[in-house]
Amino acid sequence: MKWFFASPTEDDLVRLLRAWRFWILGAIVGALIGTALYYIVPPPYRAKATVNVDFNLEQAWPQDTDRQHFYYLEREARKLEEIAWEDEIMDRLSSKFAVPVEDLRDGKLQLSQPAEAGWHFYADDPYAETAASLASEWAEAFAANAQAEVAAGNINEFVKLEVTQSTNLPSERSTPLSGYMAAGSTAFITLAVLVFLFVKPKSK
Repeated sequence: MKWFFASPTEDDLVRLLRAWRFWILGAIVGALIGTALYYIVPPPYRAKATVNVDFNLEQAWPQDTDRQHFYYLEREARKLEEIAWEDEIMDRLSSKFAVPVEDLRDGKLQLSQPAEAGWHFYADDPYAETAASLASEWAEAFAANAQAEVAAGNINEFVKLEVTQSTNLPSERSTPLSGYMAAGSTAFITLAVLVFLFVKPKSK
């Protein structure tokens, strides 16, 4: 058992670098494995809806410094993010799509937003139509509730929201086939290299 997991020698590294057929075969086999996994256990579909958020800095704080602008943006953005994940919206989506709220908040829904401009509402689901409907409903509910909070004075009156993408949303796989192929090739080659370098056959 002394040969097992013995440290690689310089000769081992040279042989590994010269084994170009080994690298090509490993890449092909790994890509095939990744492709098989993609079709056997495919990733969910992902749809994206967009709400444009305009904080209107010049009107809200015309005389203030950049630092005050920064705090204004941070404060109002935090309020809007809390609205996106509030219980009322999550419960509504959960009831309509028969998905537990815990699942919605644990990755099925994802929010990506800058300080100002487009806020993207992502939804994942095994079915493309469901993913599109879920993303659309979430974005529409967010915009409606946020506008209600603006009217109530809980969010600055100069904040404007507009749903810009919520109908006929395209749905694509959350991870493309190329990602599975690349991951399969990388994983297979890495494993094969470790075996090649550290697991040595018994000397005759």
